[in-house]
Amino acid sequence: MIRKLTATVLTTLALSTGSVFAAGAGGHTEDVAFPFEGPFGTYDKLQLQRGLKVYTEVCAACHGLKYVPFRTLSDPGGPELPEDWVRAYAAQFEVPDDGEDAEPGDTRPAKLTDHFPESADPNAPDLSLMAKARAGFHGPEGTGINQLIKGIGGPEHIYSILTGYTGEEKEEAGTTFYENTAFPSGWISMPPPLFGEDVEFDDGAPNDLHSEARDLAAFLMWAAEPKMMARKKAGFVAVIMLVILSSLLYLTNKTLWMPVKKQAKEAAKKA
Repeated sequence: MIRKLTATVLTTLALSTGSVFAAGAGGHTEDVAFPFEGPFGTYDKLQLQRGLKVYTEVCAACHGLKYVPFRTLSDPGGPELPEDWVRAYAAQFEVPDDGEDAEPGDTRPAKLTDHFPESADPNAPDLSLMAKARAGFHGPEGTGINQLIKGIGGPEHIYSILTGYTGEEKEEAGTTFYENTAFPSGWISMPPPLFGEDVEFDDGAPNDLHSEARDLAAFLMWAAEPKMMARKKAGFVAVIMLVILSSLLYLTNKTLWMPVKKQAKEAAKKA
């Protein structure tokens, strides 16, 4: 009975593992060291500012950030840009006019309280939650081992997509596809958005393909998780409080039960 049960379990694991490998065999996610990783990692505001510039000059023409308010660009822990700069930056975008005298289709310059516009292309996904929605590291089904060791891998997936183009193309049903080593099927309909030296950074940081992709991926991670640093801080405080509480409970237990145990030992000796 035990042998049959063991054989059944091993067969099930082999089949499930094989299916997972087959499903994820088309995409490779590169493990990138971002400054915000780990329990004590933090966002690099200069990197976020560079990523915002890459998004503005390259990605904003097609992709939106509809869940990100412009005012958060000034928040602590983010790009931390001056409020007057953010106000001028927001005014470059047109948003639907919701005024009393506005007619359907009217637009106005965006304000600090507005959100980034939605994607201009209906086929282009919004990038607000992309870094959270796309898990980059997979493992045996249901175990989550790779996610536990390497993290969810959303920004790594974005970086790998941006740098995974091989230069090969093919056309199917009137649509051009581009070979990409990070995309699950191996082919993606989005042409390469970055080539290197697409933007010039004011802080003199390198603007090669990999640097631009890394900065953009970091910015999109912040767009998806703007309060990550606050959550880490709250979690760290909670862990400290739990350690202190556990220590107090242990000492209380020792204090309360020590006389009882001592009496029990003395009674046992007399008996």
